[in-house]
Amino acid sequence: MARLTSAAGRRLIAGIPTGWLLLLFLVPFIIVFRISFSEVRLAIPPYTPLLTFRHGSPALELHWSAYQFLFTDPLYVSSYLYSLKVAAVSTLCCLAIGYPMAYAIAHAGSATRPVLLMLIVLPFWTSFLLRVYAWIGLLKNNGVINNLLMSLGVIHHPLALLQTDFAVYIGIVYSYLPFMILPLYANLEKHDAALLEAAADLGARPARAFLRITVPQSFPGIVAGSLLVFIPAVGEYVIPTLLGRTDQLMIGRVLSDEFFENRDWPVASAVAILILLLLVVPILLFQRYQRRELEGAR
Repeated sequence: MARLTSAAGRRLIAGIPTGWLLLLFLVPFIIVFRISFSEVRLAIPPYTPLLTFRHGSPALELHWSAYQFLFTDPLYVSSYLYSLKVAAVSTLCCLAIGYPMAYAIAHAGSATRPVLLMLIVLPFWTSFLLRVYAWIGLLKNNGVINNLLMSLGVIHHPLALLQTDFAVYIGIVYSYLPFMILPLYANLEKHDAALLEAAADLGARPARAFLRITVPQSFPGIVAGSLLVFIPAVGEYVIPTLLGRTDQLMIGRVLSDEFFENRDWPVASAVAILILLLLVVPILLFQRYQRRELEGAR
């Protein structure tokens, strides 16, 4: 009886998140996937049905025009490549800034560590949109940064900081830096300090011990933090819209324009499917790496 109760409890605990994912991810994905094989039309809904009836018998009509259009129109190709570039550069910047911060927090005192973690999480208490809007006041021509540099005599004319790639990188790094720091801290905090002491006893310098011991051990945290930054950055919409260039759109903005302005739902659905396919590959690679790590630990 106890075994049955335990098995039923495990199935219940696993069934709740599984049902949640089926309801809020799989079902919408199937709907979007179905729409991507339709054709646009001036009607409600603005796409043709896949299943039609001819002479009383059902007929399935699949159209590949939306996917063909994505690979032939240079706008979508450049938007995909630009989004991948912005996400990759932002992830590297977050890693370069976040790793030293996570390392410092992990090696801080037990009394200081909770305060530092609270400061990392503190920006989440403010609206994401308001935090991005704040950067407009900092980066615009008569903003805080340009006024400060001109008052110090560093520059004589305002720098074009807003609506540039630099502004997009600043906004993404600022917004997603905690997603890099927290996984790295969780990993670095578990490291055994005795390994570094042993390396020092064997004559290894601190830099060499760090590169040969700390960095390899923190690789799972690096991969987890990089994915947590890279995946949402690829489809970012708010930050490029408010801070980015007007002549180069990220794929999130293109997706929104196709849905709400052009009302071309098949093309928009095809864009969403391709974004998902691009992001599934690194997720699967990470899961494979984690599986190997667990098998090696056993």
